[in-house]
Amino acid sequence: QVQLVESGGGLVQAGGSLKLSCAASGIIFRLTTMGWYRQTPGKQRELVATITSGGSTNYEGSVKGRFTVSRDNAKNTVCLQMNSLKPEDTAVYYCKLEPRYPYSHEYWGQGTQVTVSS
Repeated sequence: QVQLVESGGGLVQAGGSLKLSCAASGIIFRLTTMGWYRQTPGKQRELVATITSGGSTNYEGSVKGRFTVSRDNAKNTVCLQMNSLKPEDTAVYYCKLEPRYPYSHEYWGQGTQVTVSS
């Protein structure tokens, strides 16, 4: 079955960096569109970034220029490099297999906590 496992979260000071990774299994990873999302208590989960099978990327406005999404098809991994972190980036970050051809269902990882202290 499809499994997505995030890692790399933690506590960092404002201005610092973290790199999140999501290891995928049970899918033909090179064909997927993958997304990173985040959620804080009491708020809806929001899109952070996506990357298509062809490597095209899309970012939410507040992270443009600070975050970079990338993929390694040989390792079945999608990463999110987060630089110049701000306290408002504090959230649980989730990896998602987007429901786009050839995959009609979405799948989520379990999430990883990112905490940015001021």
